[in-house]
Amino acid sequence: MSGKERRFGGRSARIQASVHQAVEALTSEMDRDELTVPLIAARAGVTPSTIYRRWGGLSELMADVAVKRLRPIGSPLDTGTLTGDLEAWSEQFMEEMSSDVGRAMIRDVCGDASNAANACTCCGYTIDQLTTISVRAADRGETAPPVNDLIDLIVAPIMYRILYGGVALTSTYCKMLVARALAAP
Repeated sequence: MSGKERRFGGRSARIQASVHQAVEALTSEMDRDELTVPLIAARAGVTPSTIYRRWGGLSELMADVAVKRLRPIGSPLDTGTLTGDLEAWSEQFMEEMSSDVGRAMIRDVCGDASNAANACTCCGYTIDQLTTISVRAADRGETAPPVNDLIDLIVAPIMYRILYGGVALTSTYCKMLVARALAAP
């Protein structure tokens, strides 16, 4: 949102919801590259100046929508073991992030250089999910590596491969990353 304070509730919340819905509807109908602020504004029933004033531009708006869509809906799957939880979570994370939609959201969030808070918010979602898994493990008497180590040893390689390629992203790859993370000193 280009550094401006965002207001919540009332008319402001209705505008945000309408614009977000317009973006989601339009991206299901056309390529992301075809979207424009006037097109989104027309679909949302607002003026383009409303979008520019609130978000600053198309890239900031797309990043805001992506952050909302990247937020996990629920807690990670509880398989009964730390290994199982991390394998299930990493496979789901890999599948979501490596999908066409996931890659577009990554580009939108990372492409908004004017607002690093969007990337930090997404990182927070990942930390929360891994913390939930770690707390569950501790409750079962298992010892999980520190969350930052899980980010470095599981999340970072997946994101690197999504962004730069090199290794096929498969369930086997995710299981190998989890095994390395759990074997690390």
